[in-house]
Amino acid sequence: METIIQYFKNHSGYARMKELKAASFHTRDIANLVESGIIEKIKPGLYRLVDMPESSSIPDSYIDVMQAIPKGVICLLSALDYYHLTTYNPSEIYVAIPMSEKFPSIQYPPIRKYFFPERFYSAGINTVKSGKHIIRIYNREKTIADMFRYRKKLGDDLALEALKTYLKRKDANINRLREYAEICQVKTIMLPYLKALVG
Repeated sequence: METIIQYFKNHSGYARMKELKAASFHTRDIANLVESGIIEKIKPGLYRLVDMPESSSIPDSYIDVMQAIPKGVICLLSALDYYHLTTYNPSEIYVAIPMSEKFPSIQYPPIRKYFFPERFYSAGINTVKSGKHIIRIYNREKTIADMFRYRKKLGDDLALEALKTYLKRKDANINRLREYAEICQVKTIMLPYLKALVG
C-alpha cells in the first residue's frame, strides 16, 4: 500500500488506473485505498491522493476539474470567487467547455456545466500554475462580461456586485471591460452600469 501512496506523491497526487496497472499495482489494492479514504475517485479511471497538500492558493478541487476535463475553463461564479469579486460562496465549480465537446462524468467535485460557443469560450483564458499542474480560468474582465451574459440565470445582483468590486481595484481596466463586453455581446447591457459607476 505504501508503494502505491508513494507513486501518487511522485505524480503530484494524481494517477490514472491504466498507469497504476502499468506499474503492476492491483485493482483490489486501489479499491481498498479508496474505501479507507486514502485516495478518492474523481471520475472513472482517475484518482487523487486525499492528503496531498495544496501547492498554492488554487483550491485542490479546481485542479481535480482540470485533470478530469482537459478543455475545461473555470468560469462565472467560481472565477469570481477565485478573484475575490463576490461575497457569494459557490457550492459547485462552474466550468465551461466548447459546445462541440462532451462533458465527462465526474463523481467529485460537484460541477455546474456550461457549453460556450467558440467566440465566448476561447477569449480571455488565463493559465495559472499550481506546482506541476495548470488550471485554466477566465480573466476578471471576461468573467464579469460572462456574468452579465448569464445574469438571468445567475442574478443581476451578482453581476453588479462583481462589477462594483472590480472597479474598486487599483488595476481596474475600463477599456478591457468594454472589449470583453463587446466579445460577449453584452455591451448595451453592461455599459450603462459602467457609465453610472465610473461617472
